[in-house]
Amino acid sequence: MQISAVVYDSPGRDDHSNRSLNKERVQLVNPTRHAVNLDGWTLAGGDGAAYTFHHYRLAARTTVRVHTGKGRDTRDDLYQNRRDYVWDNASGTATLRDDHGRLVDASSWGHARHRHGRH
Repeated sequence: MQISAVVYDSPGRDDHSNRSLNKERVQLVNPTRHAVNLDGWTLAGGDGAAYTFHHYRLAARTTVRVHTGKGRDTRDDLYQNRRDYVWDNASGTATLRDDHGRLVDASSWGHARHRHGRH
């Protein structure tokens, strides 16, 4: 599993509308030939806010987008149902952990720019 993109600066005005919140998102990719059960996995920012995956399985060689705002979950899009932005526009780190709390991948931007993880 990999964090393939973080859209931390929602395009357009940051007006806290659901539309703007949902433009802020993290994209995860499963590059393997096997589906991955993400039940209990977390996606977190540096401020401690975490999204926990529930009853979600990512098929082999597919991508899912995790949006900040509200919406109806589908196979390709999941929603955190938050009313405020999660990812800082200037700098931050998105961290993906498995259901045992082990680091799977992380992606940073801004002053602490680095990338690490395991698959």
